Amino acid sequence: MKLAVLNPGGRDPKQDFPDSAGSPDEQAHPPVSSHAFAACTSGTFFRKDQEIPAEQKEVLLLLRQDLKASRQALVELRGAGKTIAIAWKEAGAWQIATQLAQPKALQQFQEICQRADGAIATTPDLLPFFNAAGARHAEFLPTPYPIEDTRWNFATPIEERRGIFVGTREFCTPSRNHLAALLAIRQLAASMFEQVTVFNTDGWRGRRLIARLGYDERLLRVIEVRLPYPRYLRLMGKHKLVWQLDASGVPGQTAGDALLAGVPCVGGNGATERLVFPDLCGHGRDVEQLFDLAARLLEHPHDCEAVMQRALESAQEKLSYTAVNRRLESFFRRIARS
Repeated sequence: MKLAVLNPGGRDPKQDFPDSAGSPDEQAHPPVSSHAFAACTSGTFFRKDQEIPAEQKEVLLLLRQDLKASRQALVELRGAGKTIAIAWKEAGAWQIATQLAQPKALQQFQEICQRADGAIATTPDLLPFFNAAGARHAEFLPTPYPIEDTRWNFATPIEERRGIFVGTREFCTPSRNHLAALLAIRQLAASMFEQVTVFNTDGWRGRRLIARLGYDERLLRVIEVRLPYPRYLRLMGKHKLVWQLDASGVPGQTAGDALLAGVPCVGGNGATERLVFPDLCGHGRDVEQLFDLAARLLEHPHDCEAVMQRALESAQEKLSYTAVNRRLESFFRRIARS
């Protein structure tokens, strides 16, 4: 099965994945997030339903803020005899709640769920949304990562790693807890003289906030340019751990990035965090407990190797390209029969 992933009216151009994840390319969209579902099946990412070939029968239709466009695409796809599963493109719990806050949007979502053949929840928290809206079949499928592809291994030897990488970057989204993460890790960074790396995407406002945090300037590295994904992973891989306090209930790309970078991820309650870093994630833990976990890893850096070995073994079973490919094929066979 070569899956067609359709983002109707989206900005990302059509992209083929004939070599699955392929080699890291700084110009192309990386094979993660929604694109990963196409890549793990050597399929294609589309922005127009008319571009999908007649012989490509299985389609994952992404739901965006403009649900009218998604509903119209669903009508066209059904008319073309496709088997259609739906999934939210932005799948954080707060993002879904915001998108469905208007009665008209909720009505459109219900209509889409009832007409589609099935629904894929990229976090377990989304299953109730789909079931309550009338989806015929709904299943949790984590976003896949190409961990079995050595071309996507960005790990750095333990002895060459330095500092702490902050995995969030949005001050303006309360559930990301970005400011709290920077405040919470400052004391640990100072006591162990570990540099903290953080991205600032908020311009002058972000610079002013960061300046007020009281960091020793020797222990804070602020990056204000957006890096191509391979370079971003390479940078992350040079750190001892990734730190975050994200409570957004997202699919968990920060933890997925950490997997490819070979770095333990402490904190965060996303689906990937819960699946592959269950002993380090923020689900069911407070900030003090996460602080202690981070301190232990910094004090015993070679423990990171054991942590990553367990994480990769779990990921191989649950969210590798191979594992998710197999589950996608099974899911689409089941909803096609029904």
